[in-house]
Amino acid sequence: MLNPTSATFTLNTGAKIPAVGLGTWQSKPNEVRNAVKVALQKGYRHIDTALAYENEEEVGQGIRDSGVPREEIWITTKLDNPWHHRVEEGITSSLKSLGVDYVDLYLMHWPSSTDPKDLKKHLPDWNFIKTWQELQKLPASGRVKNIGVSNFAIKNLEILLNDPSTKIVPAVNQIELHPNNPSPKLLDYCKAKGIHCTAYSCLGSTDSPLYKDAQLKALAEAKGKSVQQVLLKWGLQRGTSVIPKSVTASRIEGNFELDGWELTDEEMTKLSSLPDRFKVCGDAWLPVKVFFGDDE
Repeated sequence: MLNPTSATFTLNTGAKIPAVGLGTWQSKPNEVRNAVKVALQKGYRHIDTALAYENEEEVGQGIRDSGVPREEIWITTKLDNPWHHRVEEGITSSLKSLGVDYVDLYLMHWPSSTDPKDLKKHLPDWNFIKTWQELQKLPASGRVKNIGVSNFAIKNLEILLNDPSTKIVPAVNQIELHPNNPSPKLLDYCKAKGIHCTAYSCLGSTDSPLYKDAQLKALAEAKGKSVQQVLLKWGLQRGTSVIPKSVTASRIEGNFELDGWELTDEEMTKLSSLPDRFKVCGDAWLPVKVFFGDDE
């Protein structure tokens, strides 16, 4: 992983997901289009979006603006919670908004089948097992190359993988990962099951407390790197792909300057041992609990 900007991770399907991508969560209208264009022209080849972000159309415009051929770009999008019982409508909507014929990876965004008529309630006759049954139909259509999940803890992965209807093991579990939410048990579990992990909020998200961490700042200064670059390198050297979000051209470019240097084993251990804990994305807003404190 000395040159991650051109590196890939091989999924259990044989597909190769780029190690570094651009995240687009919380990217405002009229910003994300240019961010995607800048990232692709800089050399990024993975763009991550979701139906819930309400920016797929702009992401698609940014892809076209970049001039980079579609087949060179890995596009990840996600099925929103109130669409669990309408998987076919969900993927059709995303493809139309993005302006593409297929996506490389389609994820169940959360293991919560939310009632679209009342977002505080769970659908009474549905669960994520049924959602996965529908998702499993998509690869045969050619419109989705790989399927996976997001925000799945060990408990829910066990439920999914042990269900008789599960014929396809998720290719990816996209989860929040940074030194203040390192989730080593969850990473080890996924690795044992052949599920690749992509790290979201890998910089700790907007106004991250990590940027103020004295140990992290000192380590970055000693390396002659930014805190963001060190955080991304930590994620990559743990075997996860990373999708840092930014809409600022200089930061998008800075987040991609990861080639030709590494963190030592001692530096990795130091970052993995930071004592503080926080989650950017909890589950209090969902009608069901999805995090169980079983990832460490």
